[in-house]
Amino acid sequence: MTKKIKTTIAGSLPKPAWLAEPEKLWAPWQLQGEALAQAKHDAMRLAVDDQLKAGITIIGDGEQTRQHFVTTFIESLGGVDFVNRKTIRIRNRYDASVPVLVDKVVRGKPLFVEDAKKLRTLTKGPIKFTLPGPMTMIDTIYDDYYHSREKLAWAFAEILNEEAKDLAAAGVDVIQFDEPAFNVFFDDVRDWGVKTLERAALGLNCKTAVHICYGYGIEANIKWKESLGQEWRQYESVFPLLAQSSIQQVSLECQNSRVPMELISLLKGKDVLVGAIDVANHQIETPEQVANVLRQAMKYADIEHIHGCTNCGMVPLPREIATAKLQALVAGAELLNKELT
Repeated sequence: MTKKIKTTIAGSLPKPAWLAEPEKLWAPWQLQGEALAQAKHDAMRLAVDDQLKAGITIIGDGEQTRQHFVTTFIESLGGVDFVNRKTIRIRNRYDASVPVLVDKVVRGKPLFVEDAKKLRTLTKGPIKFTLPGPMTMIDTIYDDYYHSREKLAWAFAEILNEEAKDLAAAGVDVIQFDEPAFNVFFDDVRDWGVKTLERAALGLNCKTAVHICYGYGIEANIKWKESLGQEWRQYESVFPLLAQSSIQQVSLECQNSRVPMELISLLKGKDVLVGAIDVANHQIETPEQVANVLRQAMKYADIEHIHGCTNCGMVPLPREIATAKLQALVAGAELLNKELT
């Protein structure tokens, strides 16, 4: 049987305007109470339906029930003060108002398991759920308790592992940890970042993945990327470490990026989620543009290890643009699959 390239999304999809303000990170909810809870699940159903209609292989929830991919997880934990917030520098790139850790961080109960169960009912195919990675979590909170990035990362890793095990038990096939901070803090990644990521994924009976990109398509990230020169070689520091790790899949940014595609060869034996959709503009990729990125990836990884993916989450985009990009992703993968038949 001919092997085919599967498709999936990196994480978020735009939220409907009746749920949250469109095209905005940390957008406040438009509803409250039971109406909000119902609206979140309605939005998840729409996000899944958009993926299924496009032909996406591995379905995500589009993070429709979460205000932000990191802070929504953190706000449900004990030991965190969301009232007396502080402003910190996120990934040495932009300022943000974040919660403050004032005591030992604890997880009192499962956080996203009911969302995962709902997602499981919406498709018979494989499903994927995203969680923030330990290093990215510590970069999105003001620590006034542990006073050590590494100690806090290990604490978050243990909590993430508890959550991930509950998600796997709920029927999730792939659990992805989002670690954009891996593209910034290279010494920490080497010294303890990959180790804490592995602790978060310890003992899971499902596929494990890590997403490392150059950020959402927002102004601060776009300006940062413009400063990185003609070649973006940040992955060169991280991929060899991940190749030796227990993490099974790595999601990366490729479309319209300056990442040398040959860096994929550093991930030998891992599934590579090739970002073939640019999330930083409103231009819809053609099937040939998507297929071309995937073709380039095939020079450095076997086809059974290649998945077509988006560069990053698409929550800042208009819904109609994101939907069209999903369709382009599938069309490009199908174009290449036909060539390989």
